Amino acid sequence: MLDSSTSYDVIILGAGAAGLMAAITASRRGRKVLILEKSNKVGKKILMSGGGRCNFTNEFVEAENFISENEHFCKSALNQFLPIDFIRLVETHGIEYEKKKNNQYFCIHSSREILDMLLNECKYNNVQIMCDINVTQILSTINTTKKFQINCDEILKDSSNFLTFDCESLLIATGALSIPTLGGSGYGYDVATQYALEVTETKAGLVPFIFTDKYQSVFKNLAGISIFSKVECNNQIFYDNILFTHKGISGPAILQISNYWNPGDSIKLNLVTDTNLSDKLIDAKNNGKKILLKTFLRQFLPKSFLKEFENIWWDKYKKIPLEKINESALQTIAYQIHNWTLNPSSTEGYRTAEVTVGGVKTSGISSKTMEVKDCPGLYFAGEVMDVTGHLGGFNFQWAWASGYCAGLNL
Repeated sequence: MLDSSTSYDVIILGAGAAGLMAAITASRRGRKVLILEKSNKVGKKILMSGGGRCNFTNEFVEAENFISENEHFCKSALNQFLPIDFIRLVETHGIEYEKKKNNQYFCIHSSREILDMLLNECKYNNVQIMCDINVTQILSTINTTKKFQINCDEILKDSSNFLTFDCESLLIATGALSIPTLGGSGYGYDVATQYALEVTETKAGLVPFIFTDKYQSVFKNLAGISIFSKVECNNQIFYDNILFTHKGISGPAILQISNYWNPGDSIKLNLVTDTNLSDKLIDAKNNGKKILLKTFLRQFLPKSFLKEFENIWWDKYKKIPLEKINESALQTIAYQIHNWTLNPSSTEGYRTAEVTVGGVKTSGISSKTMEVKDCPGLYFAGEVMDVTGHLGGFNFQWAWASGYCAGLNL
């Protein structure tokens, strides 16, 4: 229950990963904390993450796993709160977890356990949480102890209720533009602008690609098929599965590379990463293989993929035994499979993006405390900032770490 007070040491806007971690950390220091959340429920992105099992961190987290105009900004926070620190919290609450592919940590049962853990910590430390709150105005006051006044509407079933709170420290942990149905918005950018902080250009990140060219119908026919691949764009390389969808291509490797893709860029895929197909095909030809090319390639690629692409890449040879195809043609086919260049028409946008690339510029924020340099008492943490992690638990670790650092200083 919310107490009757309207005055707090700390007010946090946003009850996501960063906001909850900051609230827990600040309240453990004896700070009186209120979280204001605009959605009807807290932690919606936590609940949907990791396919419902919350990829809550990664064993190995380095600055190289993040994108930012200032590549060094994230280092201090990540060093102050390590993956093992969050894992120990998980263990304290008896949550079963496992380490999976690429050193990613997941709940064995449900992401609900992580959210409940955070909420139980908040409850134990007397953190107050209000949902369905629409902040309408943030004012700086001349009061030296209560620096901020927060005006807001509490959204009720048939009406709204005007509320005012004040606080000494204010944290903006409102997230960003990704997945608006789960509460994503650009409100944090508006606050940043109000306090003379710059915001970088933003775009949808960790997001599938859409195609409208000749491959559109082909990809639709292949929806659900995945292939382990090497994916390249703008000097970035990722090795992982790609997944064909009704609209284009998704999968871990594609989501990763989407952070580096800009409209008009091409991407290059190597669909067979551990074999020199040219050598294999020529050896098979020289050994008198009488099978069709698609039959031979089934050991490397899915049958359904080969059925579609024999009409595109070797239509002229699809009914000719491998032994009768000339070496030059085999080399060309192998090259195509190893160097498939694609031109996405767009991404699926913020609607399905797991993160927002870009955000509040870090140049105006302390990397050690998350406090705005020119506005004492104002803090930012989490996705709202210009720090974007790779797929694999890195964005959660940034949320925990930046929220923790803010919480130590709020």
